[in-house]
Amino acid sequence: MQKQRGMTFIGTVLTVAGIVFIAIVAMKIWPAYSEYFELKRAFASLKSQIESNENITPKEIKDAFDRQQAIDDFKSVQAKDLVISQDGGHTVVSVEYSAVEPIMGNVSALVDFKLSTDDKSLKAH
Repeated sequence: MQKQRGMTFIGTVLTVAGIVFIAIVAMKIWPAYSEYFELKRAFASLKSQIESNENITPKEIKDAFDRQQAIDDFKSVQAKDLVISQDGGHTVVSVEYSAVEPIMGNVSALVDFKLSTDDKSLKAH
């Protein structure tokens, strides 16, 4: 007689439940990451504007950010949240923010984000 192989019914149910839970969490936190990617695109645009105009003022930076916000419709970060500083003779714009996404009941996921025009991964266009 051959020994049987494979998952038991309980093992299958637990595996499916785990996959469903991971899928639900991913679907719930996706909007936060989607908005992060929109903000990253806005920061790439800001970086391009800063590099093309060395004498850009903080007000002009915030106005450009507001215009980008009107186009991309992100809500987690406002122009007043931007930290504008000078580093080594060039202007750096940065922001840190958190997104709390409800999962179910009283369980939420907290996702922290940090963006800066000094980030080498931003592609100025």
